[in-house]
Amino acid sequence: MLVLSATTGKFGTNVHVVAAGPGSPCLIIDPGHDSADAVAEAVRTHRLQPEAILITHGHMDHTWDAVPLARRYGIAAWIHPADRYQFGAPAKGLPDSFPRELLVGHPDQEPDEVGDLPEHGGELAFAAGRVTVLHTPGHTGGSVMFRFDGDEAPLLATGDTLLATGGGRADAPGASPASLDASLRTIATACPGGTRLLTGHGPTSTLSETGIR
Repeated sequence: MLVLSATTGKFGTNVHVVAAGPGSPCLIIDPGHDSADAVAEAVRTHRLQPEAILITHGHMDHTWDAVPLARRYGIAAWIHPADRYQFGAPAKGLPDSFPRELLVGHPDQEPDEVGDLPEHGGELAFAAGRVTVLHTPGHTGGSVMFRFDGDEAPLLATGDTLLATGGGRADAPGASPASLDASLRTIATACPGGTRLLTGHGPTSTLSETGIR
């Protein structure tokens, strides 16, 4: 499996491109602020064909470049229905204290085509591979993780629910510390310790290294 990651923009968000290998279809995960050029470079360098955009949660630092990338490649963006509203209203997912000037330049609209992610345990079948959707509320109501079953160990795109240092924050509008704890327990039980994590911010890790299991 080919995994290409970059940390971009003023929020330091990780965007991930996942494909079976060079010259194949790929999936774009969490294209945040100023990530479009990094994604385009990965696509050109490895001769990839973008097939879909997958969004782990609706916070604007993970959706910022979804609109331009969806239009550039003619693809849909997939998001959990509970977080879909944040495409067009990014401020609604943020605390009142968040500096509104940092939202200047956000598209404030949905991509032209948006797909609703299935509920927990549901699958999406792409040419790039089969993806299992794990609903992990807590950081936001519609937070999800995307699981790819690789040859060596599963790969899990965790968004901001689980970082290399452990569980993410649960103090913004729509967040729930109790739900976040429950989601982390579910992931710790369902996934092996060697599962590789593609986090929303910071370094990559494995499930066992986070200390949640």
